[in-house]
Amino acid sequence: MIRTGVEIQQFAETVHSIEGEVGCVIVGQRDIVRNVLIAIIAGRHVLLEGVPGLGKTMLVRTLSQVLDLQASRVQFTPDLMPADIIGTTVISENAEGRREFRFEPGPVFANLLLADEINRATPKTQSALLEAMQEKTVTVSRSTHSLPLPFFVMATQNPIEMEGTYPLPEAQLDRFFFKLDVGYPSTDELVEILSRTTASPILPGLDRVVDGNRLLAMGDLVRELPIATPVLEYAARLTMATHPDDPHATKEVQQYVQFGASARGAQALVLGAKIRAAIDGRFNAAFADVRETALPALRHRIILNYQAEADGVKADTVICGLLEKVPESR
Repeated sequence: MIRTGVEIQQFAETVHSIEGEVGCVIVGQRDIVRNVLIAIIAGRHVLLEGVPGLGKTMLVRTLSQVLDLQASRVQFTPDLMPADIIGTTVISENAEGRREFRFEPGPVFANLLLADEINRATPKTQSALLEAMQEKTVTVSRSTHSLPLPFFVMATQNPIEMEGTYPLPEAQLDRFFFKLDVGYPSTDELVEILSRTTASPILPGLDRVVDGNRLLAMGDLVRELPIATPVLEYAARLTMATHPDDPHATKEVQQYVQFGASARGAQALVLGAKIRAAIDGRFNAAFADVRETALPALRHRIILNYQAEADGVKADTVICGLLEKVPESR
């Protein structure tokens, strides 16, 4: 149990140190970096959506150095097979010259897996990650192999180029803790990017702030943080209000939503709120923490109908409407 505020203060200082080191390489994108760290501390996965050239891959590489994690990268393509990700069983000779079956691990056996352009692979290949993301194990030829801990998947996809892509099924989208929309930099940030990337390359020496064991301990610590019952109830009401038949559902939800968020969405709201509170050095998660977590936690868990597509309505618009109309207290 947490005995003093020292642990929370150390937690906050550690996260701020990580953000400072990442900022030595990544220009801007502070909200993206903060949300990625929240998901990593929670021990969950992140889906990054944005056009090419916004630094998504560089962010993963930088985090792997600052967090002292073993990272691997898989470029998803239509011809990629499940064995190319999880590994396969091969025949080899042992020291006595006898042939035996041996499991050859795939790139998923890492602490941080970058699944680049995940929606370019076929559904069969995409599904190879389902067990790894949920159970943190891989089953090949009836044998189950445990993945190294901690284990995180950071997947990217391009929202513009849809030709030759395969949208992620709802079951796999639900396994991502957050979905983050990576936007364009501001003019000042773009100037800084140009200054760094068009001059003689000077690679900063990044400090390794934490390791895998420390990340696991940080995740255990935030789960011990208390959260008031009214805040829990607010997170539950907000999640249930994404369902068209719920009493708190707004007109936008009733008109544009086909299926609402799952229980995993409510879990992401609560756990994300706890981590936000700890980063601010607070013991208790507040209503504001839940509200700040709503967009990344729920946007990919709301299934819109055809009318929403025809009217150009996005999930973020529906969620913002809920944040305005769902009361914090009963």
